[in-house]
Amino acid sequence: MNYYSLNKNALKVSFREAVIQGLAPDKGLYFPETITPLSRVFFDSIEKLSNQEIAFETIKQFVGKDIPENELKRIIEETLSFDFPLIQVDENSYSLELFNGPTMAFKDVGARFMSRCLAYFNRDKNQKNTVLVATSGDTGGAVASGFLGIESVEVVILYPSGKVSDIQEKQLTTLGQNIKALEVDGVFDDCQDMVKRAFLDADLKSKKLTSANSINIARWLPQMFYFFFAYKELKKYNKPLVISCPSGNFGNICAGILAKKLGLPIHHFVASTNANDTVPEFLKTGKYIPKPSKATISNAMDVGDPSNFIRIQELYGNNPDNFEKDFSSYSFTDEETKTAIVSLYKTSKYIAEPHGAIGYLGLKKELENKLDAIGVFLETAHPIKFSETVEEILSLTIPIPEQIKNVLDKEKKSLKISSYEDLKAFLLS
Repeated sequence: MNYYSLNKNALKVSFREAVIQGLAPDKGLYFPETITPLSRVFFDSIEKLSNQEIAFETIKQFVGKDIPENELKRIIEETLSFDFPLIQVDENSYSLELFNGPTMAFKDVGARFMSRCLAYFNRDKNQKNTVLVATSGDTGGAVASGFLGIESVEVVILYPSGKVSDIQEKQLTTLGQNIKALEVDGVFDDCQDMVKRAFLDADLKSKKLTSANSINIARWLPQMFYFFFAYKELKKYNKPLVISCPSGNFGNICAGILAKKLGLPIHHFVASTNANDTVPEFLKTGKYIPKPSKATISNAMDVGDPSNFIRIQELYGNNPDNFEKDFSSYSFTDEETKTAIVSLYKTSKYIAEPHGAIGYLGLKKELENKLDAIGVFLETAHPIKFSETVEEILSLTIPIPEQIKNVLDKEKKSLKISSYEDLKAFLLS
């Protein structure tokens, strides 16, 4: 399998090279050269397969010969070491809980998969890669946990000061070892811009930089597993399937659309956003106009220029008319989000956090026009990650899971920076 840059001005590379580089030399995101639909036999018997077997069949074509099948199966086994329960919240709506991993966020899957791929690629070489990652919340903790202790990798995490939850900050600043946290005076978009700039800086070439954001194919591709897992559980109802993704950088929903290109019978996608409504506005006007990000209670989605949207455009042949068939996007306010959290708890005793609540809102809006469908929204993080917000809204106390207890008493260690020059000086030091 080869990958090409979406800026179309760089050489094609293998899976291994795309993972190690992260971003193409022409600043473009890598995209698979071919997408071969899976066999009908696979879908006919999917309910008989384990999650690990499903994951292997869906991703092996994208890895190609760069990782032997036995090693790829081992990586998948280690990646998918936890469950993905589907919880019914009303007559035709389900929450797909993606937060049962070590950092209680959906990004555990991509971070664990990528870390093990990179460790395999460096297995016989006396070299190190530096993973440079920007986070608006859960990415940092997932990457820190996924890469912790991997000898061939140094991890540098940039996060916006004061704009992640206390638990999220603890998860990415307290592990030590090969994990370093940089606290940026700015917003997530500033962090992401610094990361992209560093990749293209000739002075940093010796650092062998790569990214663990969803711009990296090894972080992005395994996110399609979730959608196959949901279909496996709901296939028996034989109803059109609508899936709503709370969307910030649009990696999850982009992976879902890729799953559909592989033949997965998903009827419709909903990209549910907060006040950062760049994509909903694009669907209204046909014009993609990035905006400065706005702070909301669903902070992991505070992204004004989602990186993965260009991949979605590629999947739809860069034709806006193709979006309308199976893609919608809606924006919701903080007040609407809070109301949804209350409604879910009152009707089903389900405790949602702000991102999942937005996913639920988008799903219910879409199902108004699809009365014969069944729907899934992605619950991307455990509500404890946003306990201050959720506990105030619902007037209750959320029990603290063991994964979170393990970091609460650890000491935060971070370095404050305010410019790209500060980042560059840190990396060179």
